[in-house]
Amino acid sequence: MEKLIILAMFAQVLLSLIVMIIMGKRRFAAAKNKHINLTDFATMRLDNAGDNVRVADRNFTNQFEIPVLFYAGCLLAMQFNSASILVAVLAWLFVISRILHSVVHLGSNKIRIRFNLFLIGCGSVFALWLVIIWRVLLF
Repeated sequence: MEKLIILAMFAQVLLSLIVMIIMGKRRFAAAKNKHINLTDFATMRLDNAGDNVRVADRNFTNQFEIPVLFYAGCLLAMQFNSASILVAVLAWLFVISRILHSVVHLGSNKIRIRFNLFLIGCGSVFALWLVIIWRVLLF
């Protein structure tokens, strides 16, 4: 199970790096199209960069919010020998929800779909933590 959990963690890291590349491309395109100046990057004044840049920036920031709880939970599960099939399924559910969330956020940005995917991700992380706490307290 630990290998499946580590692969889920790697997939989340990969998603973060892909979003970073998308964000960078959008930022450079905005600078190239003169929506912003290169000097705007010194203070990260990207208000004039356009919605697609701000959305990519926000999505990249999202990769370091709830996913931190995911990483911590996965590491604790492995440390306390709680790496069960249930933890692996919840880990992958989280990662898949985050991938889909990013696809929607960076694409159509339909709020209802994005929010539901966000809730699935949060619920899976919460459930992952409950499983870990349950196993640690009982065993």
